[in-house]
Amino acid sequence: MGLVYAHIELFNFADETLCEHGYLPKEKIRQMHINAMADSGAIRLSINEIIRQQLGLRVRQQLNISLADGTKRILAVAGPIRLKFKDRDCITDAFVLPGNEEPLIGAVPMALMDLVVFPTENKLDYNPNHPDGPLYALK
Repeated sequence: MGLVYAHIELFNFADETLCEHGYLPKEKIRQMHINAMADSGAIRLSINEIIRQQLGLRVRQQLNISLADGTKRILAVAGPIRLKFKDRDCITDAFVLPGNEEPLIGAVPMALMDLVVFPTENKLDYNPNHPDGPLYALK
């Protein structure tokens, strides 16, 4: 069993909103394709500073976080970002890791898109119980 990576697309959601309102041409929407590790132990999407700059994302706040090794840091949170995996997407923000650290897809964006990690197959994919789209509970 190894690490699970997924090919995702990231979009500057503020750019998309400006485009929808006619203030920005579609070809000017900042976006990128990346491979990110699916990490259900992480809570949010995590990108690095290089990705944040390339997407032109605004830092919205600073939060205390605990890393996998137990160290504590204050990290920037940037967004809004539209994260797309295959034909599913969600709007979120992201922790910003320093430099060129590895991006992570955390539990919240995976839940928003109803994705499941299949560790024995080393893949991230749709929840097999809902192959036609996410099913949300409002209980």
